[in-house]
Amino acid sequence: MGSQSAEAKSSPREVPEPRPSSSVLLLSPSNEILLLHRVKTSTSYASAHVFPGGNLDPFHEGPLPEPASPERHRDGPAYRMGAIRETFEETGILLASRDGALVNLPLHERDKARKEIHENKVKFGDFLDSIGAVADTAGLLPFTRWITPANNYSKRFTTQMYLYMLPVSQRGVPSQMHVPTPDGGVEHTAALFAPAQTFLEQAAGNIIILFPPQVYLMTLLTRFLTGHAVDVEASTLHYMGQRKKLLRFLRHKLTAETDAGKRHRTASILWGDKVICPYAIGYREQEKRAIMALDKAGPELKGTTDGGDWERVVLVRFGKGGPSNVEVRLREQVLEEQRRMESEAKL
Repeated sequence: MGSQSAEAKSSPREVPEPRPSSSVLLLSPSNEILLLHRVKTSTSYASAHVFPGGNLDPFHEGPLPEPASPERHRDGPAYRMGAIRETFEETGILLASRDGALVNLPLHERDKARKEIHENKVKFGDFLDSIGAVADTAGLLPFTRWITPANNYSKRFTTQMYLYMLPVSQRGVPSQMHVPTPDGGVEHTAALFAPAQTFLEQAAGNIIILFPPQVYLMTLLTRFLTGHAVDVEASTLHYMGQRKKLLRFLRHKLTAETDAGKRHRTASILWGDKVICPYAIGYREQEKRAIMALDKAGPELKGTTDGGDWERVVLVRFGKGGPSNVEVRLREQVLEEQRRMESEAKL
């Protein structure tokens, strides 16, 4: 009995398969970002602020790529439909068109559909057919994929991130449909649009919890979504100008800016194709923060050409209440600081 127990203890822990999921960085007409506040009892990202999204469901999205298939970790129709379905379930915002415009539903009809779809009483595709609408899957712009690391996680996800831009012009836009509402406390207690920089500052002050993917992506966005228009009459040009710069960034064939970053192979992987599985490359004892590299795609894609971002790293303190002090920095700067601190500690 004792030998069996010792053998069981020494046997390697089974690594859970990443569950396919989608998430949407939704831009408001004034280029604010939508975040949802997860309930405290959630089994994933409890109490954190997250982008709309969730697990794919065969009931709604049909057959999903098998765990061993490379398509499990690629953008595809199931991921896109799941992203639009989850956004509707969680916020009431329906990214679907009818007669060339986003659909405007009466409040009671919208909330009834959200509930029935969430409870798998009605298939999302059937609901869209019933109102003569088509999901705007083409409007979703792939913006990195994140695979949960294999160590110390009982749940893992392969999450396709998308960017979606609600129309800047308010003419003909159903404003009520673009006011996010929580799902009655099922998964979220609040849904709010705000500037990306505001959310990052709140996280830095430990007012809200943001996980590394949210901090990383919003940090990239703050370079382009730099604030509100001062002149109301010129607001359309202002916000469209921000979006044009962001789109040029997303489509640029070189994603690195430093000389060392440009030499790394991940610099030639477009933002829409990057796959990121964070892993620790250092630890700052004084700050109690891990240094997480972002260049590898994870164990499921080992041996492939997939990869993420070599140029940047994320510093993060992990605790019982979730991650804190999350910061995105240039890899070379952080590692140089680390070498200097370790050298000074030896003196």
